[in-house]
Amino acid sequence: MNFLFLTLFPEIIKSTLNESILKKALDKSLISFKTFDPKDYLDAKERVDDKVYGGGPGMLLKPEPLMRAIDDIFSSIKKSKTKTIYLSPKGKPFNQKKAVSLSKEENILFICGRYEGIDQRIIDHYVDEEISIGDYVLSGGELPALVVCDAITRNIKGVLGDEESLAQESFSEGLLEYPQYTRPEKTILGDVPNELTSGNHELIAKWRKKQMLGLTTLIRKDLIDKIELSSEERKLVEEFFDELN
Repeated sequence: MNFLFLTLFPEIIKSTLNESILKKALDKSLISFKTFDPKDYLDAKERVDDKVYGGGPGMLLKPEPLMRAIDDIFSSIKKSKTKTIYLSPKGKPFNQKKAVSLSKEENILFICGRYEGIDQRIIDHYVDEEISIGDYVLSGGELPALVVCDAITRNIKGVLGDEESLAQESFSEGLLEYPQYTRPEKTILGDVPNELTSGNHELIAKWRKKQMLGLTTLIRKDLIDKIELSSEERKLVEEFFDELN
């Protein structure tokens, strides 16, 4: 998987990708990345941004430097084999299903906006998909691009040491993940639930399923409403709420 970032602040990208899981993926050659700065594609005395037509606060990234940068990128890789994504509050909400889908792409180009965003003509001519990581506004598209990049990378085979951990993470079944505990078993903060120390795998699996169903119902009803629960699962949800009271 090749990640390409069109950004005014390439150091934000480089510093993050050279840490933790992303760095391990780079070291294993499971992913690669390259940054492109629109400022490197300016003509003499040209600005990278300008005022918005129609008035209003803030500045907008101009189309020409972005166009030159994108055309340069596509001179070395095939546009037909590249998914071009613009990170935007107007985009479709990003989720685990989308992360899994994007992990099958060959190349992904992230266009990172700044200020008031980018000229609409760039979106119309180059962008395959607009993605949002939430209903809030950030200073630029770099952090959202890194969030999406991280989520995608985790779903690339060989990146995680334990493939089972990926299958058990939140949203893998459309549900939130169950609570997790480690040693010591007893602390002044409380004890580990008896089910988890029982050694009974069936009991542990049932407890975890109950927590996943119950927590998702409690915290993310929008997710649970998308799932057709079996009678056994509905009973687990009832048990979860009975135990809360």
